[in-house]
Amino acid sequence: MRSDLTIDRSAPAVGAGASSMKAPFEVSVMLWTLGTHLPLDERLESVAEAGYRAVELAGEYATWSEDDFRRHNATKRALGITFDCIASSMVGPGRARHNASDPSQCEDFLADVRTDLKIMKKIECPEMIVMAGDLVPGLSPHAQYDTCVATLKRAAEVAGSQGVTVLVENVDLEENPNYIARTAADVFQLVADVGHPQIKVCYDLYHAQISGGNLIANLERYIDLVGKVHIGDVPGHHEPGTGEINFSNIYKKLAELDYDGYVAMEFLATADPVTAIARARGDALVASSA
Repeated sequence: MRSDLTIDRSAPAVGAGASSMKAPFEVSVMLWTLGTHLPLDERLESVAEAGYRAVELAGEYATWSEDDFRRHNATKRALGITFDCIASSMVGPGRARHNASDPSQCEDFLADVRTDLKIMKKIECPEMIVMAGDLVPGLSPHAQYDTCVATLKRAAEVAGSQGVTVLVENVDLEENPNYIARTAADVFQLVADVGHPQIKVCYDLYHAQISGGNLIANLERYIDLVGKVHIGDVPGHHEPGTGEINFSNIYKKLAELDYDGYVAMEFLATADPVTAIARARGDALVASSA
């Protein structure tokens, strides 16, 4: 899912003043949260103005020329920003180009991973998000699950050889009713069964809340498998504070559990997105430091 919101650059970056505070975890932002209308370099500048030093990409690089790679890398370095993660080979909400749970597509899935690894090397990116895959009509659930485990293990081995971590994201069934893992706990179990040090879970709290909740209980039980946390409120996938999730308690729990990975803002802002991401970052720093 992507936002088509424009960026009001005249809006103050509320929350950027929290830059002197330090959370036990790193705070990042999915770039589409700022919209898609302005050039990428301008969006990176807005991210920096809001206090961020890490950005996730979701395919923006697909049409970059070699000059584009050089220019955008130079911009991020000048701003002190890293590209911490990409969403690998996505073709729609909760769906990858090829299905990791389908025996006829697993080699294509792995080819996509190898292709994305080449891009990640160019942008100095250490993590990729992948999908567990969709149900395959006519194939037993057991066979699909085993195929998914085997495919993800191979993906982790390929990525791990280049120092990259593979993150499997949980997706709610309203967004993708065919997703093979029905709940966040299912994704944690899947990653546990893969059992590779270079594969973890991208724990998306928006999706998790819709498909069962138990957000803090899952953190307590599976924290060693959490490689990234995505932030978006329910309903609407909007910024924290617009819905039903108590993000202050989430941030406190992450600090209590000594989580030191990335917490990434990924939401459809209800107003100016620069202001929204700055406020969200500031709130995360304050809550986790309390």
